[in-house]
Amino acid sequence: MKGILDPRSPGPPAGDRPPGARVSIQTAFPDPVLLELPWEKPLEQWPEEVLVAFPRGISRHVVRFAHAGPKVVAVKETTAHYAQHEYGILRRLQRMGIPAVVPDSVVTHRYTPEGEELPAALVTDHLSFSLPYRALFSAGPRAETVERLVDALASLIVQLHLSGFYWGDVSLSNTLFRRDAGAFAAYLVDAETGELHPSLSPGQRAYDVELARTNVAGEIMDLLAGAAEEGHELADVVDPFEVSDRLVATYEFLWRELTVEESFSMDERWRVVERVRRLNRLGFDVEEASLETDDGRIRLRPQVVEPGHHTRRLQRLTGLTAHENQARRLLTDIAQLGQDLYPGLDEELVAQLWMREVFAPIMEAVPATMRRKLEPPEIVHEVLEHRWFLSERAGKDVPTPAAVRDYVASQLSTRPDEREIF
Repeated sequence: MKGILDPRSPGPPAGDRPPGARVSIQTAFPDPVLLELPWEKPLEQWPEEVLVAFPRGISRHVVRFAHAGPKVVAVKETTAHYAQHEYGILRRLQRMGIPAVVPDSVVTHRYTPEGEELPAALVTDHLSFSLPYRALFSAGPRAETVERLVDALASLIVQLHLSGFYWGDVSLSNTLFRRDAGAFAAYLVDAETGELHPSLSPGQRAYDVELARTNVAGEIMDLLAGAAEEGHELADVVDPFEVSDRLVATYEFLWRELTVEESFSMDERWRVVERVRRLNRLGFDVEEASLETDDGRIRLRPQVVEPGHHTRRLQRLTGLTAHENQARRLLTDIAQLGQDLYPGLDEELVAQLWMREVFAPIMEAVPATMRRKLEPPEIVHEVLEHRWFLSERAGKDVPTPAAVRDYVASQLSTRPDEREIF
């Protein structure tokens, strides 16, 4: 598989181009199966047998999902310059652990059999169990869902800004969402206008946030207009401007909590621990902090904060990979099991018992044909929530096996397959 050529070079004239010379592919994951895709055709003309009918967000480019061997990839036509720029940015974000789609390759020097040059393409891996925001509103916008989406977007923007990433095109459309224990986890899906810096200026952050305010309000307006045209009776009144204000307020709260310098007296040293615990509750770990003393006072400023506090803790205890809210919920159930049945037992041992006595039986009780509908941690979270509701209604504890059976019959069986939806 060849390395990418200089994007400024137009390639040989059509008359001099050897028959069958089609593409150059730059990739960190060499896989000849990519060469089997019909790169000699414009993306809009790719045959149905190659494509996957996943829901697509709104994009200024032509975007399609396609089969590439055993996996599904998203292909976006753009210029060679922007494809390489976005590929490089996404690779760097991947190494930094930022929630974003995984870049696969850049395809350039595409020509039709007649010698007509075609746009370059950026190829990214399809993010399993993810949805564009519009796919979450098949029955019309609901206030609670909209609020959870903008909270997830605000958290993503904060993570990006802490990493020195200036987005330049913040919107719900440029984001994918995964369910996360009643909330959502947001992933960056379009980094074409993004830039990575050692740190961002207040002006850069402010521009991104104001752009988010404007774009989100407009997107919610479009949702409401579309719902009205389709005759949906909206269960909630959604105010686009209140939603966009909530986004900004959530961002500012998180940014302040994660970065603000605190000053307190020497006899209030407990506030250092309290600040760290507060950040942990928000889902962040403090990797590095600055502590200075002056005239009997302490100044504390977190310098490096890392998202995924509960995710890392759950993985350490159980080996499970989960989103932050899922991890928080499952950790709570592990702690409850230890308190009720194994008081005084080491946390690591309780976690292993929980995997054997709770997690495994729930997943085994879900029919194999339905396990692709949601990620396993989300299924377990929903079963635990369903058991609580059934117990409350019955006025007594409902056994987990009974709760799983009722959940599968009444809830999961009617859900779409979110790993490969539509």
